[in-house]
Amino acid sequence: MKILETFDGTLLANEDKFQDPFFQRFQLKKRTIALTDDFEKEYSFPTFYGDVTCCQAIFLCSLDAAQALMPHPAVQPVRAKKKHAVLAVSCYEYKNVLGIPPYNEIAFTLAVEVEKEKSPVLLPLMKNSFSGYFVFSMPVTSRENCLRGNVIWGLPKVTQEIDIDVSGNEALVKAYEEGTEYFSLRVPKAGKLTPMDETTYLFPKLDGVVHRAETNFKGDFLIDKNLGVLLGPNKAADKPFFTLGDTPCGQVLKDLQMSPRPLQTRYVEHMTACFDYYDESYELV
Repeated sequence: MKILETFDGTLLANEDKFQDPFFQRFQLKKRTIALTDDFEKEYSFPTFYGDVTCCQAIFLCSLDAAQALMPHPAVQPVRAKKKHAVLAVSCYEYKNVLGIPPYNEIAFTLAVEVEKEKSPVLLPLMKNSFSGYFVFSMPVTSRENCLRGNVIWGLPKVTQEIDIDVSGNEALVKAYEEGTEYFSLRVPKAGKLTPMDETTYLFPKLDGVVHRAETNFKGDFLIDKNLGVLLGPNKAADKPFFTLGDTPCGQVLKDLQMSPRPLQTRYVEHMTACFDYYDESYELV
């Protein structure tokens, strides 16, 4: 998908696309957001996403490299092994977005524990508001949504071309930095059909403060697990799952030393999801 640079003060009239009972769980609140010094626009939060195609791959990566990207001493990478952290690549084709034209997005994230001494559970990444993900890169095909992510949450969004092809038996994703392909990912449409209805959290940094923002999603995922990666994280795949190019964005990913094989892949069509404004009662200074 090419970059959509243009936008204006109007909202897309597409409320009819969000009749699924999932969306009835949430009460919309309007906020006026200044996207630039001389332009503002009123949006509803949470942002609703309907008919989403998502392909995801979860890898091991270098613990030291992940640690170097952390936004605060109280935000720590989840340790999968002594020297490894967990890196999730989530690719989204947002066909319906409340009030906003469709766009594609990739979230490059690290699994994190935050203020670990306050965590009410022993294991991270369960239903626990002190664990979740830190986004270290987030290309998106919409200039409007790039600005929204930067201004509202402090997410490191950049506008890039992103192609997502799900026509075959694998989802194929490609991202381009100034016209040069720097990332490709294949996610097989395989695995156990698993209904998921989850709440998780992102911990972005905005103006020197780490905030917490809630995200919810529901869908029937094809999940393929490969726990053998824990025993042999450097073992090569028979067919590469990803490729990285020699661009600045590609180098960031290379530095993380991702495992050749994913711990897990996930694929879903017709997912419903929403992402809320950050929790104004939570700050990590």
